Amino acid sequence: GGNKNEMLRRVAQLKESGVQFISLLALDDGGAPAYDHQLAAQLAGMDVPAFACTPDKFPDLMEAAIKRQSFSRFVSRYG
Repeated sequence: GGNKNEMLRRVAQLKESGVQFISLLALDDGGAPAYDHQLAAQLAGMDVPAFACTPDKFPDLMEAAIKRQSFSRFVSRYG
């Protein structure tokens, strides 16, 4: 629920102020997210990474995101 347009407006404001925004879609052993694909695409268009992962890979994935490293490199390493 919630107001998607307001959320997107607020995300844009946060990013403009220098905040690094990351969207975690799922954190579970299956790493299988259920999410709003259109909203995720809008966030991606704002350069907001969105991902799902298992708990054991989460620290490395967050490190890659914080360091603004290529997610393709992470995926090639962990699959």
